[in-house]
Amino acid sequence: MRKIIGFRTLCVSLGIWVGTVVVSAQGEFKALPWSQSTAYNSYLMRDVHRQFASRQSAIQQAFTSPAGMQEYLEGCRERYKQIVGTFSEKENLNVQVVGKIQGTGYHIEKIIFESKPGRYVTAHLYMPENTTVPVPATLELCGHGLNGKGSSSHAAMLMASNGIAVLVVDPIGQGERLQLIDREGKPLTRGATTEHTLLNAGFNLLGTSLAAQEYWDNHRALDYLLTRKDIDPERIGVYGSSGGGTQTAYYIGLDPRVKVAAICSFFSTRERTMELQGPSDGCQHIPYEGREQLEVPDFALMMAPRPLLILSGKYDFVDLWGAQQGFAELQQCYKVLGVPEKVDMLTVETGHGLGVEKRQKLVSWFKRWLKDDQSSVKKAAQDRFLLSDMFCTTRGQVNVSMPGALSIMQENVNQLDEWASKREAFLSKGKKTVQAKMLDLLGLKGLPDHKIRIEATGHDSMREYEQYKFQLIREGEMPVPCILIMPSRANADSPVELRLQEEGKGTYLSEYANFAAALTEGKILLLADLRGFGETTDPAFYTDAKYWNREYRNAMVSMHIGRPIMGQRVVDILTLLDFCSEHEFLKGHPVKVFANGIYGPVAIHAAYLDERINSVEIKHSVKTWKEYIERPMQWDMYSNVLYGALKYYDLPDLIRLSNCPICFAD
Repeated sequence: MRKIIGFRTLCVSLGIWVGTVVVSAQGEFKALPWSQSTAYNSYLMRDVHRQFASRQSAIQQAFTSPAGMQEYLEGCRERYKQIVGTFSEKENLNVQVVGKIQGTGYHIEKIIFESKPGRYVTAHLYMPENTTVPVPATLELCGHGLNGKGSSSHAAMLMASNGIAVLVVDPIGQGERLQLIDREGKPLTRGATTEHTLLNAGFNLLGTSLAAQEYWDNHRALDYLLTRKDIDPERIGVYGSSGGGTQTAYYIGLDPRVKVAAICSFFSTRERTMELQGPSDGCQHIPYEGREQLEVPDFALMMAPRPLLILSGKYDFVDLWGAQQGFAELQQCYKVLGVPEKVDMLTVETGHGLGVEKRQKLVSWFKRWLKDDQSSVKKAAQDRFLLSDMFCTTRGQVNVSMPGALSIMQENVNQLDEWASKREAFLSKGKKTVQAKMLDLLGLKGLPDHKIRIEATGHDSMREYEQYKFQLIREGEMPVPCILIMPSRANADSPVELRLQEEGKGTYLSEYANFAAALTEGKILLLADLRGFGETTDPAFYTDAKYWNREYRNAMVSMHIGRPIMGQRVVDILTLLDFCSEHEFLKGHPVKVFANGIYGPVAIHAAYLDERINSVEIKHSVKTWKEYIERPMQWDMYSNVLYGALKYYDLPDLIRLSNCPICFAD
């Protein structure tokens, strides 16, 4: 036993020593003269803060008059419409009422409808009994959880017991509407937030978002409610908690039919949330919100002057300080509009979710504004139902139960195929037109000028080559750290191999075998870390593994501020090309780009934009965005997303139209 313990101790000791050697070796290939592990996120957050400050100036000015307030709200609504995307034409809902469950003082109708052809939505309608019809009604938008509407809703039962009908709607990716499932309908992901996040990347490529699609399904759910003679169309509300609070916030500004609303366990400021916790789940973001100076409170403000309630917990992970700041803006807005009594906030000694105290306040608020009733809330029986008895579908999932059901993936592929002729027409307009649109999608106002500053940060003489370290600085951008390997056999005809390794340049250079052949052949090697890789990699613990993306927070913040991370990295490549054009060792040498992983689509875009690239070779990278649409369960999707790009081109289109050869080595 002693020998075994001794051997294991020796192995552990050696492991630590070897690990130290590897870290030390990578440190030798550091080119930046500074070290700050969260530098890239800090760089991005400066834009978030600037956009928030600009928005603050605008809203403070709006608070000075009712006319200014109305103008501000209308501006928010218009900017929201610009980024939310377009929606399809309304078609027949094809409603099916497939069952009825009796509760205490109410009954539950099990309902299926099509929000668009082939997209089935499952819902429960809690109808109060022993009351005069038509009754007021509200949508309950579900919080995150695989079961969605589940077997029952305590809030809906309490509402129904107080004379208000409630339609509880399964969102995409929850309840009976899971998309990433096996043939038996069992989930393939860990939870609703992961499914939402993976699906959202595909939606973004098509110019929409999961949030927008949830809005559409909820809008159609309200359409259904208004077809019923037992529902009063003039007394309609919406509420939701957590993910349902998100849906409520995104919903109320675009649908004037909603007369009262409540947002629970979501309301805070985006700036505060991103700074403290980073971006939330994929369904809780619409690209370019920050660029358009739209904060979470703005989506709530669009409800004004209609009654709005905010429900918060003192110990919720949704930041309370941000919620209080946002609510102060709501109070000021409603005061300016002359209806201060129509906005309220309850903060309780609890955490996340719609607990007992919050439910009481919720129902009291809805009774007051939908029924003109300020009497005490009547208690509800805590009825229990089996989940299997509450299914609207035969097998518990629409995509394995309903004939003609389309998965979100198939629906998106169909949309992509429908746009094929439009994409070809666009691409036929010529390179100038395509480049202009590409720059717009990349978040660039134009190609950057060639004004860069080259700073030498180190030099080592080796047996077969000289090694030079640089940081390349372009005003307003992250510096690009790079290492130049000049072989002793290099000559005037030697090509420059620009190598972009997602593992980091240090990992590549720490193995001599990786570049020994290039030295023998006299090739000049330029190794660089584009922002977010290598020397500026974001610490892993800032990104939750459930998002399937190693740089989720920086990719989402980049999209929020209107500067997709791919566009920023294209600028970095152009900076490296400027370096090759200016440095005395590199002028006149042909530039060949070798990229792997996440770098692949970045290199493809750079090659289309800049003819100084002679060829591109890509390994282990996505070949087409259509793959994302068809198979969302892929890693690092958000790193390669451009909002709405698939309306105009896919990656193979750029490869086909590029002036330089681009190939995949794997």
